[in-house]
Amino acid sequence: QAQLAESGGGLVQAGGSLRLSCAASGNIFAIYGMGWFRQAPGKEREFVAAISRSGDSIYYADSVKGRFTISTDNAKNTVYLQMNRLKSEDTAAYSCAARTAELSMASLLKYDYYYNYWGQGTQVTVSA
Repeated sequence: QAQLAESGGGLVQAGGSLRLSCAASGNIFAIYGMGWFRQAPGKEREFVAAISRSGDSIYYADSVKGRFTISTDNAKNTVYLQMNRLKSEDTAAYSCAARTAELSMASLLKYDYYYNYWGQGTQVTVSA
């Protein structure tokens, strides 16, 4: 079993920055990759970014590419999402997720179906 705890959400003005953190505990040695997803009110959950544990494979949604950066600190068992140049459309509940078994293709980390652990989520609100 692995547990995930997000932090770092909040209210920020458009153009500002936030850094989200997701700390993993428990069966952490089994993590293959981690990702960030978000869900705005009335919308489906969408992929934001994902990273393999080794850091060799990194993926971003087109909507955040060039503005968000995902990184991992394996010593701290933490994955980060640095969000810069935030826009009002980035407002959502952000959740981190972990995959604890190897995938045939790391690119599958872009799909929420392949994750088996989820955090509670942290709210990000960007004011215009």
